[in-house]
Amino acid sequence: MIATRISAPLRREVRERAGERCEYCLLAESEAIFPHEPDHLIASVDPITGRLVALFNPRIQRWSDHFKLRRGVIVPLTAVGRVTEKLLQLNLGSRVEVRERLVALNAYPNKAR
Repeated sequence: MIATRISAPLRREVRERAGERCEYCLLAESEAIFPHEPDHLIASVDPITGRLVALFNPRIQRWSDHFKLRRGVIVPLTAVGRVTEKLLQLNLGSRVEVRERLVALNAYPNKAR
């Protein structure tokens, strides 16, 4: 795998286009410990079917078609949701705790509910 440097202008454009939120878990960058990273992953293996499946693409897919939020847990609804949740480890304990707190404060995006 060849790592390429992402330029500052492109990084800024991606951040602005995403509304300064992670487009996978919807966490605002201001609530995160580390700055969000743009990534270039496109597919992974579905843990149920064993098939190669494309990851969720926030540019062309609706979050609510592939996920729902149950308290702080992001529940995958489709194969796309499953591979995205698994590969990006969206439901690590610490991440769920942060989302639970933000939901309780009504500070988590409505489209996740």
